[in-house]
Amino acid sequence: MDSDALDETQPTLESADTDATQATAAAPADSDSQPMAAAEASLPSQDDLDAPEPQELERRADQPDRPDRSWVLWAVLGIMVLLLIAAGSAYTGYRSAIQERVSFQATQVSGDTQAQFELALEDIQAGRFDLARQRLEYVVQLDPSYPGVAEKLAQVLQELRTTATPNFAPTPTLTPTPDLRGRDELFVQAQSLLLSENWSDAIETLLVLRKKYPDFMAIKVDGMLFVALRNRGIDKIANEADLEGGTYDLSLAERFGPLDVEAKNWRDWAELYILGASFWDVNWEQAVFYFSQLAPVTPNLRDGSGWTAVDRYLLALIGFGDWLTRQGDWCRAQEQYRLYLDMRQNPELEPTAVFAEDQCASGAGVPAEGELPVVSETPTPGGVPIDLTPSPSPTQETPPPENTPYPSP
Repeated sequence: MDSDALDETQPTLESADTDATQATAAAPADSDSQPMAAAEASLPSQDDLDAPEPQELERRADQPDRPDRSWVLWAVLGIMVLLLIAAGSAYTGYRSAIQERVSFQATQVSGDTQAQFELALEDIQAGRFDLARQRLEYVVQLDPSYPGVAEKLAQVLQELRTTATPNFAPTPTLTPTPDLRGRDELFVQAQSLLLSENWSDAIETLLVLRKKYPDFMAIKVDGMLFVALRNRGIDKIANEADLEGGTYDLSLAERFGPLDVEAKNWRDWAELYILGASFWDVNWEQAVFYFSQLAPVTPNLRDGSGWTAVDRYLLALIGFGDWLTRQGDWCRAQEQYRLYLDMRQNPELEPTAVFAEDQCASGAGVPAEGELPVVSETPTPGGVPIDLTPSPSPTQETPPPENTPYPSP
């Protein structure tokens, strides 16, 4: 064979090493140590066998070392398992609560249904068919298959149909006929009512004219309203004993123009009378104060009770005098009694006034605090009968002159 062909058929280094190892093993033990040493030197070491190939080294250089994270996957799986267990427990508890509530509601509805059905039976026996119908309809809503409810409801409806009462149509509310008169006619009518001193009708006519035709002679219509309200207010105070109504009319009139002296006097006197009456049986001293100023100016001024200003003043004097005697203030008490007797004679009050005057003259004066005088075998100051018959007042009281001084409180 050609030498080149022989060279190609020679084994690799590993085969030569293997053959050398086998030859060494087959050699006798007593052979020279030199050939063995050479053979051992030609064998590859374990490190050389374990060393990675160059291609492996390049692949490892391209891929850096990564830590082992398999524990993270196990942790996530564990958390998911716990969440599934918790969700399953919550769902189980929710279903249990729903079933318990449905059971309780069914029990409650059953008890309510039975109670309403029994009440409906009682209403049928008592003849209250409309109430029984409502109860039975409620039972049908709760439990349509409740035993006996359909029959009882049919019976009740039959009774209601046979005893139905007719429905009467409500009476329509009557509305006043609107005033369709023209503005000129209303104006002439208002003037005629003012001339006849029919103040109330004149005010009503002027208000209609002012509402329907606000731009028609507005200044003159307002002036006519002022005159009507002013005169009606004075008439209520002076003749009708309507002090509150008169003061209200005068206040309305003042919105259209300033009041004259006479109207102001009547309004002030009415307010003074109302103020003094507000202290009646509460504070006799204040009542005497107000009516002592009012009685000399308008003695016949009266309110709805029929008592004139003079009547009020005299009664207030007695009330204040009796209160002073109970306090032991005899001197001031006899002054009140003397003021009364100077204006009107009263034989039954005379002994009381004399007794109070004697006590004042003897120096009894005002007793010490907590000590009241003991009166024995003497006329008692209280309980004097007074004639409360209202003084007759003229039908038309003459108003005072404009320069009459008005006593302010």
